[in-house]
Amino acid sequence: MKRVLVESRDLFFRGKLQAVISASGAETTRAEPYDLAVIELGKPDVEKRIGELVGRGIAVLAFGSHVDAEALRAARVSGARAVPNSELERALRELLDS
Repeated sequence: MKRVLVESRDLFFRGKLQAVISASGAETTRAEPYDLAVIELGKPDVEKRIGELVGRGIAVLAFGSHVDAEALRAARVSGARAVPNSELERALRELLDS
């Protein structure tokens, strides 16, 4: 069973993500180890956080506003798969199914 860390301030997105994770047979966790981290962009030092996770071999799916292309680009440079909010559920399903 895959274990997924979700770091999101947005309760709406967190609820949607937890539903997708549960439906796939995975579980949401805050305790290590985890196989995938889903990180909301926009917090201070988020690129550093992504880099730390990627450096430990954890896949990272970052998401943020489509109008904040710089944040999405910076997340990709840090090693994450970064998608706009509108593509988040589809990208998460793909990662969980792989």
